[in-house]
Amino acid sequence: MTDPGEFVDAALQREGSWYRAQDAQNRLGSELRFYGASVGAVRGAIRDASRRYRDLTHDDVTALSSELWEVPVFERRLAAIVLLQSHVRQLKNTDLTRIEGFVRDSRLPDLVDPLAIDVVGPLVAALDVLGRVRADSVLDRWARDPDEWLRRASVLSQLRELRSSADNWTTFVRRANLALDNTEASDGGPAVREAISRVVRETAKDRPGLDFPFGDG
Repeated sequence: MTDPGEFVDAALQREGSWYRAQDAQNRLGSELRFYGASVGAVRGAIRDASRRYRDLTHDDVTALSSELWEVPVFERRLAAIVLLQSHVRQLKNTDLTRIEGFVRDSRLPDLVDPLAIDVVGPLVAALDVLGRVRADSVLDRWARDPDEWLRRASVLSQLRELRSSADNWTTFVRRANLALDNTEASDGGPAVREAISRVVRETAKDRPGLDFPFGDG
């Protein structure tokens, strides 16, 4: 591993405990391994790493995220997400390809949701007009993908923007319909419907008059 990768991994293992690891395994039912480190400890490990390695470039950040993700340990993968979130201003449109791979691997709301809401959403929102058009085409493709978790991510990626403004509501409705109408999906769609319901519920708190014309979300 690289020095930053070893630093983060050592911090996560140091903060781990067997009872939290067992509890997480029972709760999430994942095939991933668990160190038993808390979410706060994961965030602290990335914060400390960012202070220790202050000059991480875009390529350093994305390479480190892949290094952390490669080992199938829940806390390492969550740390990769927190790392991307912490350096989201450095991310580019082309990084959606890497993030797509992470989403396909995740298959857990605890990983997919922060990737979509806290990484993809801010990344896309910060792009220029041309970059946004390209990113939207990628997210529309995600919404049509047979992978339910990728479709979930496409829906949730707009949540932060919609909390502050309804300007992109029609885009959300269209994308939600794409995600629900995917006839190629063999895995149903409860994760997608749950995501749509969440966006509708949280957006309606401030804008109850919006129309929600799609499926059973």
